[in-house]
Amino acid sequence: MTVERAEKQLGVLIGGSGLIGGAIGYYFKKRCECNVQILAPNSKHLSLRSPTDIQQYLHEFRPDFIINSAIATIDSDPKMAYEINYLGSVNLAKAAIAFNIPYIYISSAAVLKNGHDIKEDNVRPLSAHMSNYAKSKLMCEKTLQHLAKNEGLDYTAIRLAVVYGRHDHKIQGFHRMLFSIADQSMSCLLTRRGVCHSYSNAKKIPVFIDYVLRNRDEFRGKTFNFVDPKPVSLAQLILTIKNYLEQKKPYHLYLPLPIAKTGAKILGKLVGFMGRLGIDARMPAELMFLDNFYQSQTLSSAKLQQSSFPDPLPQETVFSVLPELIEYYVTRWEHLNLISSFNEDYFDPQHETDEFISDPEKLLEKHHGGDLDPFCTFCDLDQK
Repeated sequence: MTVERAEKQLGVLIGGSGLIGGAIGYYFKKRCECNVQILAPNSKHLSLRSPTDIQQYLHEFRPDFIINSAIATIDSDPKMAYEINYLGSVNLAKAAIAFNIPYIYISSAAVLKNGHDIKEDNVRPLSAHMSNYAKSKLMCEKTLQHLAKNEGLDYTAIRLAVVYGRHDHKIQGFHRMLFSIADQSMSCLLTRRGVCHSYSNAKKIPVFIDYVLRNRDEFRGKTFNFVDPKPVSLAQLILTIKNYLEQKKPYHLYLPLPIAKTGAKILGKLVGFMGRLGIDARMPAELMFLDNFYQSQTLSSAKLQQSSFPDPLPQETVFSVLPELIEYYVTRWEHLNLISSFNEDYFDPQHETDEFISDPEKLLEKHHGGDLDPFCTFCDLDQK
């Protein structure tokens, strides 16, 4: 039975600027009808690389729970990955033990093996050959289990697969694929037939966290694969996006993995050469997971479905939300001049954008003359 909050609670959210953290912060501030206040300090106020920052911040605000969705960038060097993804995350767990409060940790499917219907305990063996990202996330999960067993840590780990959702201002993960199709930079299918992956809905994650915090007895000390029940064919998803965008590419041709790897090596050398010329260029971080594009990894959601958590959007999938995702991101990328393959007309009934481009003096006269009045009115602010 869900426990209602009698008193207002204070939570600290680490990593609030990302897609997942942003969704969590927005939910608790705008959507959640619960008595909760969320603090989301940026790295200037609380750096996970600084134990002193963690200690001082949490001692000052003394929260009722901690949510950690922060990660170093997936292509970070070993030092950054180790200090942020492992040491910083464990220090937050240590703080949760000291304050005797719940710790919600956002983990990743990168710690799991490839294959179909992968359950929570089917993790990869920890090895030096893992990526810095996967290695640090798996180490953290293992230490959280150790702390729960030996020091009484009250935690829940939530493993995410490919996350989709709006308001991600970075072009990465799922949105990198969407961008490459919209920008017509993907000519062939960068996968093979039959490859499927699991997907995680960013809108559902904060609802689950809220429920987990109010039902600690059921979720304490457990790890959950938080994914949509049905896996997604990567080729089908790419071709569906292509059809929505009414683009010619990518063609329905599967690029073999050896050719893809050769192309990535050539691109890497070109990027290095451009760097020596003083031109700032970088390889897409997702290329470090190139092998995963050619291997299936579908996560079992049975444990989640067998819990008491009611799915708030049971019919929603990555396919059902594609139209709104495409509209949101393509419009944003057009406005930022990141893609140029679409019609440059804007929804602007008063044609202010056209005048801003072609006749700014006339537009300025309209504003000064009162013909246009798009500004806010602040005259009531001094009234008490």
